[in-house]
Amino acid sequence: MLEKNINDAFLNARRQIREACNLYDECKLDDNKYEMISHPRRIIEINIPVKMDNWKIRFFTGYRSQHNNARWPFKWWIRFHQDVSQSEVKALSMWMSFKCAVIDIPLWWWKWWIIVNPKELSQWEIERLSRWYVRELYKYIWPEQDVPAPDVNTNPQIMAWMMDEYSKLVWKYSPWSFTWKPLTCWWSKWRWTATAQWWVYVLQKILELSNDKIEWKKIIIQWAWNAWLIAWKILEEKWAKILWISDSKWWIFNENWIKISEIEKIKSQKKSVLEYLDAEKLWAKEILEKECDILIPAALENQITDENADKIQAKYILELANWPITPEWDEILFKKWIIIIPDILANSWWVMVSYFEQVQNNMNFYWEEKEVSDKLYKKITNAAKNVFETAKEYKTHLRSAAYIVSMKRILDAMKDRGEV
Repeated sequence: MLEKNINDAFLNARRQIREACNLYDECKLDDNKYEMISHPRRIIEINIPVKMDNWKIRFFTGYRSQHNNARWPFKWWIRFHQDVSQSEVKALSMWMSFKCAVIDIPLWWWKWWIIVNPKELSQWEIERLSRWYVRELYKYIWPEQDVPAPDVNTNPQIMAWMMDEYSKLVWKYSPWSFTWKPLTCWWSKWRWTATAQWWVYVLQKILELSNDKIEWKKIIIQWAWNAWLIAWKILEEKWAKILWISDSKWWIFNENWIKISEIEKIKSQKKSVLEYLDAEKLWAKEILEKECDILIPAALENQITDENADKIQAKYILELANWPITPEWDEILFKKWIIIIPDILANSWWVMVSYFEQVQNNMNFYWEEKEVSDKLYKKITNAAKNVFETAKEYKTHLRSAAYIVSMKRILDAMKDRGEV
């Protein structure tokens, strides 16, 4: 029987994997394989001592979930956040592994989460925490093994501090040791553009394979931030119509379309989308239920649940947030002919662009914009096509198809290495 708990990310992840295994013969006939790929290999807990601005010592707890290393090496996100559970850390490490497999890059994933609210710390305290973090873990970081990157509440500046501390500890300038660094520390160029292009490429390819196109589509985007604004420009150039958009609290609506140039000005001044004058203002989750062609939940998990899923009127849902749809609704929405482009395909740009940076750092040779764009386009269109064709073969929705594509690659690697 499948585990079910809307608030338990790990159980939800296992449930999604179980549903895909039930379709994929190699897993369906061998339950050991399901167990092998639905558990992380190890969980580590650390306590980091940091001297605060008031000279008192404060300990910060961190969790590390290392899912699997069949496709090698590990890649990991560092998250600073006050709300954490081992369940979510384990789930994220698993989802990231499947993202790497579905887009076919040679990485496996693990997740580090430090329990801290960075808004309560000064800039100096965040820097000290970042450097102490590296001192605790630097022996686990090297290009053939583990390469960290930022996640929620961590950023290129924090990566620069961590890279600098690591370089001091190993007595060697090491730009490859962390990705998503500032440009001055050998960040991959055009990273934000590539991030935006990724999900536009995904959307275009799925529409194309569905005998559809993006022109004049009515779109709802949940949450406006830098990369989305770049993508928005690309969509405008293709004559898509953004009718609804939100920031963290408010929604705005214009029945014709919302102008990206005006939103850019507002966000550059760090103001709310409420400053947009020619629009209706709302504060409600019900916006997800409005009629549109393409719905893009891009903020938080569990946005489409028992409360609103049967009211969804979109034709396509592009998941840019992690697990915005609770698992039991995948099949129901699929039967309503709503095409869900799943998070493990749609929002895997982070790992792809981070992988590009890692490759360039190791080569000490950096690509120009066209080369980045061409490589990105080839990877994502191939991944989207594989998932779409697998969904047709197994007569299932795209999420289970994405897991089947990933599982096949994972299990093939484990089989060749003698692990299963």
